[in-house]
Amino acid sequence: MRAFQVEAGLVAPMDRANVDTDQIIPKQFLKSIKRTGFGDNLFDAWRFLDEGDIGVTPNERRINHDFVLNQPRYQGARVLLARHNFGCGSSREHAVWALMEYGFVAVIAPSFADIFFENCFKNGLLPIVLDEVTVSDLFVRVQQEEGFALTVDLLRQRIVQPDGGEIAFEVAPMRRRKLLEGLDDIGLTLAQAERIRAFEAQHLARCPWLAAEGAAPSGADA
Repeated sequence: MRAFQVEAGLVAPMDRANVDTDQIIPKQFLKSIKRTGFGDNLFDAWRFLDEGDIGVTPNERRINHDFVLNQPRYQGARVLLARHNFGCGSSREHAVWALMEYGFVAVIAPSFADIFFENCFKNGLLPIVLDEVTVSDLFVRVQQEEGFALTVDLLRQRIVQPDGGEIAFEVAPMRRRKLLEGLDDIGLTLAQAERIRAFEAQHLARCPWLAAEGAAPSGADA
């Protein structure tokens, strides 16, 4: 998993509440178990005017030019600004994969659906919870200032605005560590590989019968 420490980028406003995972990546595009190939269909029903199909590129589609991500001023956005309960609906991890492959590194919202929130940390996307007043203020600034960008500093847990103003945010210590070091759950376990090997060696020394194929301790059931 890619480490997240300090990231900066253009902000795109998704001014809708209760955006669910089927809207983020529609179910008809979930035919792959790979983590790639979903960015082209992010917000598919909103970005395009046709139904599309797997393998059909955005350049071959009918673009909805009124949708925010298709507007020239938001091209290349890396931070998504959203409303409350972002990522609700089904638990599909593909929603996070699609957002990341499209280019987003962070999502800012007043609240997130629980499973989506967890999936973000498992894949390296940073979900930032801010109060509704602060989020609304950011929406105003994004819409008024073309090219509005933010720097997300996970090391200091601060969002730095273009005028230098800072907004503090909280991330649970273990989640923060995993993002800073680029560790998913498996990586976090493998970071303890030496301790695991030492334990296994000690355990085998205490129970040598475990090394014999098909062996069982005395008195154990066959």
